[in-house]
Amino acid sequence: MGKSFLAVLISGVLFQAAYAADSQPLRIGWVYALANAPALIAEKEGFYKQEGLNVELKSFGDGPVISQALAAHELDAAYIGATPVFQWFSRGLKGQIIAKVNSGQAALIVPAKSGISTLADLKGKRIAGVKKGSGMDVLLRGVVLQPAGLIADKDVQVLSMPPGNMPAAMQQGVVDAAFTWEPFISEALLRGDAKVLLDVNKVQPGYPWYVLMALPETLKDRPDDAVKLIRAHQKAVDFINQHPAEADRIMAEAFKLQSIKTADGKILPPEALVEEARKRIQWSVSLTQKDGAFFEQLMKDSQSLGYMQKALGVNEFVDTQWLKKAGIPQ
Repeated sequence: MGKSFLAVLISGVLFQAAYAADSQPLRIGWVYALANAPALIAEKEGFYKQEGLNVELKSFGDGPVISQALAAHELDAAYIGATPVFQWFSRGLKGQIIAKVNSGQAALIVPAKSGISTLADLKGKRIAGVKKGSGMDVLLRGVVLQPAGLIADKDVQVLSMPPGNMPAAMQQGVVDAAFTWEPFISEALLRGDAKVLLDVNKVQPGYPWYVLMALPETLKDRPDDAVKLIRAHQKAVDFINQHPAEADRIMAEAFKLQSIKTADGKILPPEALVEEARKRIQWSVSLTQKDGAFFEQLMKDSQSLGYMQKALGVNEFVDTQWLKKAGIPQ
């Protein structure tokens, strides 16, 4: 009888330990950008719960900061740009991209009444950009400026600042242009403060940007949660694409977007910002060979800029088996 009681006691302890491990929230970081809306949609529409997933979301200002949190094991997964993933992989943080989040989002804007009409006109000018070494910085220096024959910090000066400060910096003459993302682009355009000098989609149609990544220990120790995460993410992407009006309302509320007063005095609702942003953002989950080719281009640019030393193969940091396990066709 004593042995039976001991066996029951041990079983109970083991069950409680297993339950405690399973109930630990999956800690997910995300860059505060409209393109990463699937993270918020999945939470607000209950898609994480539908998959039986306990999630703790935390927003960050940019990819390098999220990467630091991942390296400190403060997060398990992240909605992040692909560039920080492979840059930090080369430094030892072996994160794996397990799904795509979106294509597009970035644009180079200038004051509406500016005489700047081509990239060549930026020579000798100042451009607002985000943190040096970030994905957006690589995109600006490598994909936008170099093909136009402009070298950052030589032909043009790049000043790092928060994206929310960029439109005001342009209006005050602190900078002559800004390379930023949504919803900041749409806010400036709808107010009539700015015009688009270059939509990156025009030179790199459908380029992948944000991705869903997980740490190797997350994939090893919590494989079922990784699959559940991808399924919840797919539901959120489907919701955004299939129910645009409702999704726009949720995004406007979640990002605390405000009504916009246009140059002619018209008042536009917050949802109009998201509708405008959709011109530059598309949401999807699957990872394609074309996406891999763009990652390779970003790696080459990162190396030429001195942001990473070791060349990587795309298959080292992109693992599509998780999409297959989640039942998502490639």
